[in-house]
Amino acid sequence: MADAGLLQALDFILNQSDEASLDVLAEAVVRRRRNITVFHAVGNIPDPAKMAKQLSAELGGNTEKIIDGMRSSIQEMILRIIRENAPELTDSQVEELCEAWMPGKASAQKSPLPPDILLSMIEQFVSFSVGTMNEKVDQGLREEMGAWTQRYWNAFPPVIRQIITDYLKDRITEKDYKSKVLLALGL
Repeated sequence: MADAGLLQALDFILNQSDEASLDVLAEAVVRRRRNITVFHAVGNIPDPAKMAKQLSAELGGNTEKIIDGMRSSIQEMILRIIRENAPELTDSQVEELCEAWMPGKASAQKSPLPPDILLSMIEQFVSFSVGTMNEKVDQGLREEMGAWTQRYWNAFPPVIRQIITDYLKDRITEKDYKSKVLLALGL
């Protein structure tokens, strides 16, 4: 028997989604396939805290020291991956990505919005900004949220704001914009 989540997704796709929703869903499927391929090629990025606690228990050592060492190693790996795949990013953008993917002790808080939600918000914001948003969608957002564009902008992390600004000011291509957004969101 098919799982309930799959059936719910299929029902939405086949019976409830409009053209804009289908575009978002198609992009999500492409992204998911790419992520699966990347993770199979690279391997899953380990959870440093879990690995450190396990290693500490086995060695009877200081957990904090082991966690810090593993965190440092993983941050170096993240830096290497970013530099190899997005050499055009500035140092500050790279730092923001590293902090988002592997927060330090002082800022070990997660974004209140999941990456997929942020991506949808980004797509709506950019669609509005370039004048391709359906008027009914814009009106619905305004009725529901008021000044939705400002609320969205305030919710975006600084690195996303910079990528959007670069795209809207024609500093980067649409292809670069999309890849940078996906990279920044970890998708």
